[in-house]
Formats: sequence, structure tokens, C-alpha cells
Amino acid sequence: MIRCTYLCLATTLLSLGASLAPAQQAPSVRVTTSLGSFTIELDPARAPLTVASFLRYVDDSFYDGTLFHRVVADFVVQGGGLNRDYSTRKARASIANESGNGLMNLRGTVGLARTAEPHSGDAQFYVNITDNPDLNPLPSRWGYAVFGRVVEGMDVVDRIALSPTGAAGPLTSAAPLRPVLIEKIARVVP
Repeated sequence: MIRCTYLCLATTLLSLGASLAPAQQAPSVRVTTSLGSFTIELDPARAPLTVASFLRYVDDSFYDGTLFHRVVADFVVQGGGLNRDYSTRKARASIANESGNGLMNLRGTVGLARTAEPHSGDAQFYVNITDNPDLNPLPSRWGYAVFGRVVEGMDVVDRIALSPTGAAGPLTSAAPLRPVLIEKIARVVP
């Protein structure tokens, strides 16, 4: 009986000590645009492939000088793949779709843009302006993988979302008429 009590106490203390260990801080990036800056906190526990790919693009300065080229009011702002002249920036290979990770397309969350092909996401990303349940996965179809959320500067994202849009470059609609430049995306160092 005493032996079990000590063993149980030791097990409890070990598990309590593990839960009291400092949690590793989620990585964050600062997105500096021509309309202001905002900060995205990433979720590598739920979207490890997407976060690793995104951070590689960030570390390679891939996003610097690209545009938020798609703005749909009450839906999303999308960027990270087109240059100032609307030419496509060459991205790395697509990654596997992680939309089944439990993260939902809610206002302020950040997801990986893709084509109709579920595993076609590479560098382009979007920020949800409103809750967008139609982008979430269902048992019958893939969704769009959320991998982070805006934790500071959502007012800047809202300002981008209010940009008047129309045709620009090869885009026939939804492009900001006054280009919104992504000047830089860099890791936030704690």
C-alpha cells in the first residue's frame, strides 16, 4: 500500500512537472505591407508541413516585393505569389493538404491558397476577412489548410480588404486597383 502511494505520488509529480514545463512559443512572422503591418502566429503542431514550407519561404525572402493580388470583400485577401508587374514568382513544389488538422477558416486565420487540385498549395496564402466555413474540409471533400492566425494588426488586413478592386495585369477582377505591396515578411524573434 505504501509502495503504491509513493509510486502513484511519483507518477503524479512527474506528470505535473511535465505539464509545468514552459511551453514552446509558437513561431510568429511580421508582414509589412504598403498599408501597414500585421503579425501572424503560426501553428506547427497542427500544420507542420505548411508551417515549415511557409517559414522556408519567409527565410528565403521569397515574399518580399510580392503583392496582395486578390481581395474579395467579406471573404479573403490573398497574396504571396505575384510580383509588382503581376508576373508569377516561381514557387517550390506543392505540399500535401493539411486541411483536416482541426483548424477552421475563421476571421483572422491564415490559410494556404491552392487551385481546385487539393494538394496544389505552395507559396500563396490568404487571410480570412470573415468566417468562411465553405473553405473547411468535409468528409466528402478537401478543404483549405489553416496554419496560423493574425494576432496583431487585423485592422491593417481590414484596410487591405477595403481596397477598390478590378482588372490589373492578367487578373480580370478582384485585384486592388492601387497595388498592395508585401514589402517584407520576417520572423518575430521573442
